[in-house]
Amino acid sequence: MNQNRKRVNRRKKRQRNQAVLIASILVIIGIFVGIKFIPRQQQEHVQIANPSENQNGTTDNTESNNKEQVENNKDEENDKDKVEENNLDNSGYLSFEEDPNADDAAIVAENTKGLLNGTKHYPVRTDGKKVVYLTFDDGPSTTNTPQVLDILDKYNVKATFFVLGSSIDKNEEAKEILKEQVKRGHAIANHTYSHDYSYLYPNRVMNVDNIISDLEKSENSMKAVLGKDFSTRVIRLPGGYWSWEGRTPMKEAMEQDGYYNVDWNALDKDAEGKPKNADELLQCTKETVEALGPNADSVVLLMHDTYGKEETVKALPRIIEYLQSEGYEFRTIK
Repeated sequence: MNQNRKRVNRRKKRQRNQAVLIASILVIIGIFVGIKFIPRQQQEHVQIANPSENQNGTTDNTESNNKEQVENNKDEENDKDKVEENNLDNSGYLSFEEDPNADDAAIVAENTKGLLNGTKHYPVRTDGKKVVYLTFDDGPSTTNTPQVLDILDKYNVKATFFVLGSSIDKNEEAKEILKEQVKRGHAIANHTYSHDYSYLYPNRVMNVDNIISDLEKSENSMKAVLGKDFSTRVIRLPGGYWSWEGRTPMKEAMEQDGYYNVDWNALDKDAEGKPKNADELLQCTKETVEALGPNADSVVLLMHDTYGKEETVKALPRIIEYLQSEGYEFRTIK
């Protein structure tokens, strides 16, 4: 009996020892698993702590989010580069390709030259339109240019202003008017700095060095107002290109520097002969336009917006209305 009790006690003790051993093994395994996997789970938890939700309200996985973020960053960088490319320091002045109101100066210059020297005949355009280019020389002035701008706005017409560097530098108000011309969508062209015939054409011969220097000086005056990236390739020589000797060297210099000289083939004669009133200026405009013939489809009209041209301002509304009645569309030269 005693021996049976002892056997039972030994068996129980063995079972307890086995249970303790198994429990110890399980504890050790648990500690090992915890050490190996818990940090990874914590790391994953940190990575998805603030996931972005997709359109269905579910969260995307980390790898997908990282890829998307990289692509977004690339897109933002590309957009920034495009903005910087278009953000020129030129007061927003548009090239002729960007400007819906402008025609290519290269074509306008070639057509006008051909019409003046007889190598071309109307019609010269290829789009079937009748176009007139209103051009104003010698400004900006503080007296007449603002009124010209307001009249052009009233008729929703754009013009090309052949400005003088010396007129720009005359005062601060003139500088602001130049900015306003650009703001209102008009074209800016270069009419030299000085307009000094004796300096530009000594003995009636073109002095190429003096002319180019004067054009560059005038453009620098424009840049000082409109921004360092402003430029214009459109020029008009005082008195007109065909009035002077020595044209071949000047032609070569213009080609080298990328200039396009645009003369005129109609005018209101506000700088010719005796002073004229508004009625007479309108009549001169009609006569010179009609002299081009019924097929005229590209007309460059010369006027002036400088000081002392108040009658031009008075005539301008009727000049515009006359040209409209003849079926002309108004465009600029860039």
